Amino acid sequence: MTDPIRPAPGSNGPAPTSREERLAAKLRENLRRRKAQARAQTPPAPPEPAPGEESAALSKPAPNS
Repeated sequence: MTDPIRPAPGSNGPAPTSREERLAAKLRENLRRRKAQARAQTPPAPPEPAPGEESAALSKPAPNS
């Protein structure tokens, strides 16, 4: 019986890669995919206020006397 990972002797297929190389490639692919998904899910940053213009979120409420 032949090993499914290794090509038959004399075949011109690609050279078999080691288990570590295959796993490393899969990890890199997975990391790229996860980063792309994280970028797609991150909401855009709020717009920066113009110079000299205060944001309403940063202003203090008037004191109640």
